[in-house]
Amino acid sequence: MTHSTILLLTNAIVLTMDEKKTIYDPGALAVQEDVIVAVGAEADLLARFPAAEVVDCGGKVLMPGLVNAHTHVPMTLLRGLADDLRLDVWLLGYMMPVEREFVSPEFVRLGTQIACAELIRSGVTCFADMYYFEADIAHATAEAGLRAVCGQTVMKFPAPDAASYEESLASARRFIQEWKGHPLIVPAVAPHAPYTCTAEILQASSALAREFDVPLLTHLAETAVEVENSRKEHGMPVMPYVKKQNVFEAKVVAAHCVHVDDGEIKTLLHHKVGVAHNPSSNLKLASGIAPVKKMLETGLPVGIGTDGPASNNDLDMFEEMRLAAFVAKYDSNDPTALPAVQAVQMATSMGAKALHLGHLVGSLEMGKRADLILVDLARLHNSPRFRREPEAVYAQLVYAGHASDVTDVMVNGRWLMRAGVLLTLNEVELRQQAQDYARRIDSFLAVRENSVLSKLIAIGGAVEGESFEVQAKVRLADPAPVIAALNKPDIEVLYQRHYREFDTYFFFADPAQGRLRYREDDFVEADGVVASVRYRLTLLGPTREQRFDRDVLLSRSRFLAPATHSLRFYREYFKPTGEVFIQKDRLRWRLLFRGTQFYLNLDRLEKPELGYFLEVKSRTWSRRDAEHKAEFATDLIAYLLDAPTETVADDYIDIAGAAQP
Repeated sequence: MTHSTILLLTNAIVLTMDEKKTIYDPGALAVQEDVIVAVGAEADLLARFPAAEVVDCGGKVLMPGLVNAHTHVPMTLLRGLADDLRLDVWLLGYMMPVEREFVSPEFVRLGTQIACAELIRSGVTCFADMYYFEADIAHATAEAGLRAVCGQTVMKFPAPDAASYEESLASARRFIQEWKGHPLIVPAVAPHAPYTCTAEILQASSALAREFDVPLLTHLAETAVEVENSRKEHGMPVMPYVKKQNVFEAKVVAAHCVHVDDGEIKTLLHHKVGVAHNPSSNLKLASGIAPVKKMLETGLPVGIGTDGPASNNDLDMFEEMRLAAFVAKYDSNDPTALPAVQAVQMATSMGAKALHLGHLVGSLEMGKRADLILVDLARLHNSPRFRREPEAVYAQLVYAGHASDVTDVMVNGRWLMRAGVLLTLNEVELRQQAQDYARRIDSFLAVRENSVLSKLIAIGGAVEGESFEVQAKVRLADPAPVIAALNKPDIEVLYQRHYREFDTYFFFADPAQGRLRYREDDFVEADGVVASVRYRLTLLGPTREQRFDRDVLLSRSRFLAPATHSLRFYREYFKPTGEVFIQKDRLRWRLLFRGTQFYLNLDRLEKPELGYFLEVKSRTWSRRDAEHKAEFATDLIAYLLDAPTETVADDYIDIAGAAQP
């Protein structure tokens, strides 16, 4: 249509999704440029706009475009990559390592284009996204013609588009400044989640959002583990902690909110937080069922989101409406909970309100943007149509409708799909480019999955320990003489520590992969109270050198990493073929023996019950230094015991294994 032409859509069942849920059948809608100028009965609008360009809708449903309240659109390129895993293993063990390797401006543009094609085909005209290189996502979205709230991700870890959170915040600022005021794109800042952000990041993100009056997108209370960890780390659940960081002073869109109580729901309402409910993702990842019925009864604006296509694994909002209704009914044991009309409202007008865009889109009303879709409900799977109750059309949409029933899509007055044909994207080319990425990612993971070390490095924090390890130990019947011998003249004690150590060793089918140890170190004060706890991973590779003289192990490849996740996480991530648990009480001294530094461990093995061991250890990068210390290690043991003694160089795991029947 020309600049001044009015486009009149007629012969439609018009679902306005306004406050009164007004339906016009037969109805019509008038569009001028990018704005709805009238909506009402067909006869009235035909009389009012006799010169309009008329489009016959063929009796289809004319309704607001669907609003996908939460997703990560470039992750279409990671769809099907890693499924049937817990959220932490899926996210930290697979998604983030692959993202660090492959995500680039080109990656997110292609992933966004694929997502836009899928979204248009399923009737989505507006979505909320949070990912990396968000400016490139915004460009691809605007070129495709869709509307979006685009959030630049910020978190404490290095990201594909930033080496630090300071860089991410700076990128978010530039992105907001560049895109604020765009007709289709609403820029936003997106601190990923409280467990991936520091308090400083949350506070700075909120300040940035308030400075420019833009939304703040984040994930909140998605899993029970997240809430429990928040209680342990911060002394409070997720919502009070986030509130304390002033996050709710911004225009927040909170994804998930699965594990929240009545008081937290009221807090969200008080601060005008929009919630994005993601039923498919929450079910697939077993995150739980959000108390949506209570949220709605409280008056909280709850939209519906698909979440990313790597955790759903699609962008089908018809499926999400259906699941949202079913899950609410199951959770409340009430078949009247979340009726079809409310599900459609959550996917349109309420979803727009949750994104803080209710003034602009979400319903077909005069003055709002012309974001609309046509849905054909006359297909076999939706036949027949009963007309006794006009509102039955909502049930048709939610309980029998398919995304493929969407035939036409308009955003901001521009047709993006007509009669099932996409007008702004080439699907064939997009599929070909996506398959090329799939081949490259497959190759990357195939190599990584065959290496325990590569998997350890992939989750971050792994460093190589000093290459040469001097290690010798001897069994003891009585530890008292050793403790007394520490007062001998050739020994200078630098400090002493007391630990309780709990070691779980993972074994793998290929011995060349080494053994992975998960250790909990409890530091015990003099009064017996545990003062602090440290968790570490150590990958013990095969011995690189021959055993040195006198049963001293001279060299072993060791890689260390902080154990920031649970033992269950590492068990599911590394998939060991076997494991052994060892528990011991350790007294440790750092000392100088004739001017050479050593660690001396007096260990009592409790599980399995193997008694006392005296262990001398030292590590160095120098082979010459290692050989020198190897000689002194056995001398130190003999000096402490007042006699030459047969030592062993085996690790405790080897000794424990040999002791088993």
